[in-house]
Amino acid sequence: MKRIVVLGAGESGVGSAILAQKKGFDVFVSDMSAIKDKYKAELNQYGIAFEEKQHTESLILNADEIIKSPGIPETAPLIVKLRAQGTPIISEIEFAGRYTGDSIKICITGSNGKTTTTTLIHHIFTHAGLDASLAGNVGFSLARQVAIDPHKYYVIELSSFQLDGMYDFKADIAILTNITPDHLDRYDHCFQNYIDSKMRIVQNMTENDYFIYWEGDPIVQKEIGKRNIKAKMCPFNLEKKENLSAYVENEIFTINMNNDKMEMELNKIGIKGPHNTYNSMAASIASTASGISKAKIREALSGFQGVEHRLESVAYVRNVHFINDSKATNVNSCWYALQSMTTPVVLILGGKDKGNDYEEIRDLVAGKVRALVFLGVDNNKLHTFFDGMGKPTVDARSMEEAVKESYRLAEKGDTVLLSPCCASFDLFSSYEDRGRQFKEQVRAL
Repeated sequence: MKRIVVLGAGESGVGSAILAQKKGFDVFVSDMSAIKDKYKAELNQYGIAFEEKQHTESLILNADEIIKSPGIPETAPLIVKLRAQGTPIISEIEFAGRYTGDSIKICITGSNGKTTTTTLIHHIFTHAGLDASLAGNVGFSLARQVAIDPHKYYVIELSSFQLDGMYDFKADIAILTNITPDHLDRYDHCFQNYIDSKMRIVQNMTENDYFIYWEGDPIVQKEIGKRNIKAKMCPFNLEKKENLSAYVENEIFTINMNNDKMEMELNKIGIKGPHNTYNSMAASIASTASGISKAKIREALSGFQGVEHRLESVAYVRNVHFINDSKATNVNSCWYALQSMTTPVVLILGGKDKGNDYEEIRDLVAGKVRALVFLGVDNNKLHTFFDGMGKPTVDARSMEEAVKESYRLAEKGDTVLLSPCCASFDLFSSYEDRGRQFKEQVRAL
């Protein structure tokens, strides 16, 4: 009997273990951290052997195949040993993809915009009455759903870490929103390594598949030129050009596929801002390619209200607008947020730096930001970069302090924007935890 060892017992790991057991494998789960009670209960329910707070090498190195959590880096000593002995290491998505049958997989990646695009596609599909589910970085793990709750359509948000462990998996529709530097600490501080990871989204695609991408991204354009991509190419951009599958002309949002146009007034789309127009284009092309009617797409676009922690309006307090963009864990996300601001901004940023270059937002900070609040354990890099810009700066070691200081610094009519540029793990358990604490503290003012 083939032995599968799952490293990491979070949502993807436990989902993988359940699927592996259902397919008749000898399964063992190992996590260096404590396993959450709900996942322990599930592993016990299915009779799956596991360990926590340790990796017992004698129980792991004998695996025929390893399913690795995306959070475990290649530099982890156990991974180095497994690689050295030639043990195959795959991601949960790769494993689950073997058992999806004739289900359609719509896969979304990119440095920014992927969660909104993924959620919007799912919204359109379910609005149109299709049996669609969210998977990957949102919703339940793909493996869990394939094992116990299968669907006809899987809308899958994929990180670079998940893509790294994917080899034979194939997307039926692939979306690449953009590529900007992110997670470089996991890619030897080499941007090309990260780019190559993102471009794995198109591997194994055929002439029957669709590749949807932002035509205005020079990095994506360069990478497409290097590769023999067989899928139908569906580029989108804000300005109308030849061969685009989506564009805007005279404030009319247009999808043009096979010379059949869907048009909609731009101001009727529920989520606002240029970045959300891109997201809406990608989602609409994917929906059109899947045969969803123009009427259903238009209805769904107008009714969609966005994603929690992504430019989420929280409250107005004495005419100061608080916006939660906690999901902005890289500099480019913050750039999009600042670009969409129309009032002076008090910017809250900071956290666990991933090799950030803040040069990208220098001009926007200079032109739009009144003051900066640095929310982190170590803010030295932020001070080094921003202190010379002549803006008031304050350090905060808790969300309560950050919100109170930003409110003090703001003037009537300003916006307080939490758009951290960084991971959350120095002070918070996740970007969701960071965003929820922000909302709680704003409402407590």
